[in-house]
Amino acid sequence: MKSYSQTKAMLAISKASLQSIMRSPSAVVFTLAFPLVFILVFGFIGSGNIELVVAVMPQTQTNNLFYQTLETDSNVIKLHKNYSTQQIKKELEKGTLDAALAIAENTDGTLQIQIQTSAASPDKGKLFGTIAGSIIDKINVSALQTKPAIQLSQTEVSGRPYKRIDFILPGQLGFSILSTGVFGVAFVFFNLRQTLVIKRFFATPIKRIYIILGEALARIVFALMGAAFIILIGWAAFGFTLINGLLTFLTMLLLAALGLIVFMGFGFIVSGVAKNESTIPPFANMITLPQFLLSGTFFSISALPVWLQPICKLLPLTFLNDALRLVAFDGASLIEVLPQITGLTIWGLLVYMGAARLFRWE
Repeated sequence: MKSYSQTKAMLAISKASLQSIMRSPSAVVFTLAFPLVFILVFGFIGSGNIELVVAVMPQTQTNNLFYQTLETDSNVIKLHKNYSTQQIKKELEKGTLDAALAIAENTDGTLQIQIQTSAASPDKGKLFGTIAGSIIDKINVSALQTKPAIQLSQTEVSGRPYKRIDFILPGQLGFSILSTGVFGVAFVFFNLRQTLVIKRFFATPIKRIYIILGEALARIVFALMGAAFIILIGWAAFGFTLINGLLTFLTMLLLAALGLIVFMGFGFIVSGVAKNESTIPPFANMITLPQFLLSGTFFSISALPVWLQPICKLLPLTFLNDALRLVAFDGASLIEVLPQITGLTIWGLLVYMGAARLFRWE
């Protein structure tokens, strides 16, 4: 008599569960439709008001009329003072900064202004140079000196454009993974418990861990299919940056799988605490909605209040979104996104400790 194969039983559960997921409209909507709609919307719309993002170089003198005049034009020019020299160079190359500004005082009391612009956003760099030149002309005229009070020099840093889709798509991919992990697991295991399917499993020799692995494998396969579809649509239709091609694509899928495993733990918790099916959405939304809004899914965390940003950076979806963006655009390796992976792993350990206490089989 052949021994009972736990692996075959697990794969049978995975196959049946995957078929069930593929037939579920809600699973398709949350995993594919919603993220795809957002990608299409943000991919087609252009930016509205012009905004110039300018970094102030370290040691720049800000106690002068030129800098103070720039600060008053805050509706157009956003000055950032907390960047290091290395960060400025990197962000100029990416195109997330339009220009960098350095102001120094010469020995004769005149100001020396240096502007670095990005080849990734040349139009905005030229615009900032024009604005700076206009301010300088006015100051020089008012100084009534034969020698200009301010001297300007401008250089350009080579780089590639950081498109809107390069920010939006990783966020929508994280949105899809979080929705699949939380809502998918919560509803499935609650229904399996309510319909006594799990009780029937217990009548077979299959072990509990293989039941979970079977369901988890089905969700990972489905989520990775959705992730691959989203990435390829963004790359083919809107020029989403896959800096190292296939390697970047596979690394993003690996990170998506890690994120899903962590987020499934939240689904187990919701499944355990929900008293009936109608209470699952409120509990799940308590976990997912704050992360959708605060984890850099639709807009940068830097746009949020300063006091809130440290909290946002500790959310698990933030770790996943940041890792996906670094891999896709900067070409970061798994070792280089180790801080984000570590953050996700710590969340995973905490979440599964809670799930072990709250999840119920019957």
